Parts: sequence; C-alpha cells; structure tokens
Amino acid sequence: MKDPYEVLGLSRGASKDEVKSAYRKLAKKYHPDMNVNNPLQDLAEEKFKEIQWAYDEIMNGSASGSGYSSGSGSGYSSSDYSGGNLFGVRQQIQTGRFQEALRTLNGMTDRNAEWNYLMGVCYVNIGSMGQGLQFIQRAVSMDPANMEYRNFLNQIHNMQRSYQQRSYSYGGGMNSLDCCTNLICADCLCECLGGDLISCC
Repeated sequence: MKDPYEVLGLSRGASKDEVKSAYRKLAKKYHPDMNVNNPLQDLAEEKFKEIQWAYDEIMNGSASGSGYSSGSGSGYSSSDYSGGNLFGVRQQIQTGRFQEALRTLNGMTDRNAEWNYLMGVCYVNIGSMGQGLQFIQRAVSMDPANMEYRNFLNQIHNMQRSYQQRSYSYGGGMNSLDCCTNLICADCLCECLGGDLISCC
C-alpha cells in the first residue's frame, strides 16, 4: 500500500495543520464538482478518493506504522506522477501542460488506443483540430466500446456541425469555415479542459 503521507505530498512527521492544508488543496483540485466537464473526470474522482483515504489514515493514526511502500505495490506508483506513463500524461493534460504531454507520449513505444486518444486530446487543445481528430478516430477504431473516446469524438463532430451551420447561415463558404471552425472548436475543447486558447471568446 502506498504511504498516505506520500499521497498528500508530505514527508512523514508532518504536523496535523500541514496534513489538513495539503488535504484541502488537493481535495479542492480533484473534487468531482470541479471536474464535471473534464474528459479526465474518472481519474480525478479516483484521485479524490485516494486523497480522502490518505487523510483518514493519517488523522486516525493508522498511518504511523511502516507497512506502507514508497510508490510501489497497489495504488499509484511514483512514476505515475512523473509523467512517465499514460496516467502521468493525463495529469499533464488536466493541468494544461499539453506540449509536455505530447513530448511524453512521443517517447512511448506502446501506442495503443489510449495513447492515440491522449495524443488527440493534446492536439485538439493546442489548436491542431485535424491532426487531433485523426488520433481520436484511430483510438475509437482500436477500441470502439470505449465511451470516453466515442464521447470526445462525438463532441468534436457536434461542434463542427454546429459551426458549419452557423457559418452557412451567415453566408460564409468552405474557405472561411475551415479555419474558423477549427479555431473555435479548439477553443471550446480547451475551455472544457480548463484552458483558454482564444482569450477574447
């Protein structure tokens, strides 16, 4: 089992006030209400539960023993937080570090459906809608039963249709549509993940 102090980012022997402060900060960040429109909502909820567990273990005195590992065994490993795997990439995406996430993904050899999905999310959020869409479509074709991938793909298609209809109703043609649609869709998806690509919108 992972060390509860490590889960909260504290060293052993931290004061109760430090524990409470770390808990409040992390709980606010990962609380389900703060991640309602986040594609990584499931991960945030899982992390929120882990934070609650760690806080309870420390506050009721159960964490005083040495039966906990340092980042190995069940639960999350320390590499999960370093960005060295897909969970780490999801953490980078959740905090808006899309270029960093892309660098991590490009260094990986196992390019499964989740890898393609996360590549797509990154590209969409940095404004490369076409490239992102290709990765998302590949992820869906590799794992068609995964609703996270399908929902994100549907979200992109719905936004593109919506903006196409608006563009045609205002007399815009395909040339103006492609650029504007991609930018606006990227901005909307970026805002869903907590970022802001176009600050004036």
